[in-house]
Amino acid sequence: MSRSDRSHPTTPPPPMDRRQFVRRGVAIGAGVAIAGRPAAAGAAGGPGGAPAALPPSPFALEEVTVAELQAGMASGRFTAHGIAERYLQRIQDVDRTGPSVNSVIEVNPDALAIAAQLDAERAAGKVRGPLHGIPVLIKDNIDTADRMKTTAGSLALAQSHAPRDAGLVTRLREAGMVILGKTNLSEWANWRSSRSSSGWSGRGGLTRNPYALDRNACGSSSGTGAAIAANLAAVGIGTETDGSIVCPSNANGLVGIKPTVGLVSRAGIIPISASQDTAGPMCRTVRDAAALLGVMAGPDERDRATRASAGRIAPDYTAFCDPDGLRGARIGVVRQLFNAGPAVTRVMEDVLAAMRGAGAVLVDPVAVPSLGQFEAAEYEVLLYESRAGLDAYLATLTTPGLPRTLADVIRFNEEHADASMPYFGQDILQRAQEKGGLDSPAYRKALATCRRLTRAQGIDLVMRTHRLDALVAPTGGPAWLTDLVNGDHFGGGSSGLAAVAGYPSITVPAGRVFGLPVGLSFVAGAWEEGKLVRYAYAFEQAVRARRPPRFLATAALRP
Repeated sequence: MSRSDRSHPTTPPPPMDRRQFVRRGVAIGAGVAIAGRPAAAGAAGGPGGAPAALPPSPFALEEVTVAELQAGMASGRFTAHGIAERYLQRIQDVDRTGPSVNSVIEVNPDALAIAAQLDAERAAGKVRGPLHGIPVLIKDNIDTADRMKTTAGSLALAQSHAPRDAGLVTRLREAGMVILGKTNLSEWANWRSSRSSSGWSGRGGLTRNPYALDRNACGSSSGTGAAIAANLAAVGIGTETDGSIVCPSNANGLVGIKPTVGLVSRAGIIPISASQDTAGPMCRTVRDAAALLGVMAGPDERDRATRASAGRIAPDYTAFCDPDGLRGARIGVVRQLFNAGPAVTRVMEDVLAAMRGAGAVLVDPVAVPSLGQFEAAEYEVLLYESRAGLDAYLATLTTPGLPRTLADVIRFNEEHADASMPYFGQDILQRAQEKGGLDSPAYRKALATCRRLTRAQGIDLVMRTHRLDALVAPTGGPAWLTDLVNGDHFGGGSSGLAAVAGYPSITVPAGRVFGLPVGLSFVAGAWEEGKLVRYAYAFEQAVRARRPPRFLATAALRP
């Protein structure tokens, strides 16, 4: 999960979360760019300007969309094998060498064989659907029963081969997608230490932000964010407990969809929270994200939460991609969450004007009375649920010598501290280990508090009171400088409300601060992904803020 919306209390936990900490931070200065107004970069290598970029070789598939790849395969211009081959070479050129983004933790050794098989099916007249032959990168906490490992970035699981595909992986394979590899992440999905650096794991090392290599890719889906921004695959998948899809999407100029909990199966995903965990698409366009969501969504007997999705899944989320989709929509602007500094606020004012120009009716501001009241309860819930979930997951592993409980993981880290904990410890895991079962009155009270404050007294209340279709707020600030000594320096965030409620949110690129992307988040009620896709797509078409990264060594700081 992203630590931008996570409390890290010492014992006893103070009622203050990471959002409250970052509001005390340094404000971002000038140097803003929105769509149509590129920021001026300093002279390459000059004082205060961006240093010389480290560009890889020109890439034929840069910024290509799923629809364009599909059309190319239908016409015979492309093959699935050729597409996969090009992306694998791109990983070599950008991730392993050159800028060395370090976002892909493992390449699928069977990717080309799978692609060739899918080409044979197409040649025989069988096309499984709109994602047939499309390469996808998935986060390394999602089980694949193949020659790849599933480790959550932890050295404790470095030899773990999942006995069964995750539920969503089964759906990807059935749709004819090519799982190209797995992406690095903040170890244990950023649920190990209160002083962690996002994007670092013991197994994978540090993932870099492709917009400025000394900056952070956010987390915990850091690798997916950086990889898809850098055009290492057509589409990607991350997971979120609180912020881990939307924060790296924000920092890497991507569209990220955090679905309603229960829309996408969590079976076979290394867990933190039964009440908040979900997987979701991380893509370069809203249409691509919508197409991927349609494949991922569906019931799974191994995940009871998906039972509630019956009758609530759209047959095709791309059908909601309407360039006029904002016209007449009542959108509430949550100014309480404009916490990422004045430069981001200036970007937001420009894109709010663009939304009005696209026909949206902005209710500005709207107040969510429960903001700032549920963070301590959320932390308590996650401690309880992570112990129960990790113990249950680890017990299913079949590779000899692996940890079977959270206590085993903690013990492994202590015994291999030099390799596992060179920069930060495991205080969160230790706190989780101290918790009891999910029948604890303290857990039940905290969970009820979270649901009441974020649903009935949160999103549901403000939507009903103001007759709103969606809420918007900045997703977060621009990427911060990675600091392995002191840990993360978040610049604001808005993920907590939807994450704790279990409701959907979508972040879309909105502009840039010193060349670093920032996004706008749309939030709505449960199962309203289609409506959010409609608004997000119309917004994307109105502002067109996505720009591919240039792999600068550091950000262009000259306004």
